Amino acid sequence: MSAIRSNQTRYPRWVLPLSVLAAIAVVVVAFPFQTLWRQQSALNQARSQIAQINRQSAALTQQAKAVSTTAAAIALAREEYQLVQPGQSLIQVLPGNGAGYVALNSTDPGTQPLVNIGQGVVPTSGATSSSAGSSHTGVQGFVSRFVRTLEFWR
Repeated sequence: MSAIRSNQTRYPRWVLPLSVLAAIAVVVVAFPFQTLWRQQSALNQARSQIAQINRQSAALTQQAKAVSTTAAAIALAREEYQLVQPGQSLIQVLPGNGAGYVALNSTDPGTQPLVNIGQGVVPTSGATSSSAGSSHTGVQGFVSRFVRTLEFWR
């Protein structure tokens, strides 16, 4: 048994307690610093949100001052909300229904051209379909009208 002990390398007795103390010190120091780091990042984020809200508040205050006069409020009501004073009437001129008129970004089916029932095909914006002679034209026309109706809800 003495031969086995002589071959083993023995560490000084102070190495194990020192390593345990070092591990405890790392754990004791690391956890509070991680918490402080997270709290600081949360505070920075809250500060940036507060600064953004303060900028929005300043802009809204400036807008409120701009429309605080009666004339500005009346102009805003006319332009933005199409309101008129008592005794006045509002007349809106809608665009013509000429051949050159195409609604660019309109998904409102009311602005689309009328369907010719005799053709059975829904005209697309700017392009005409040449599939009037096929046997599935009525079904395709119905499906395309149905799809265009569903596009209204987008």
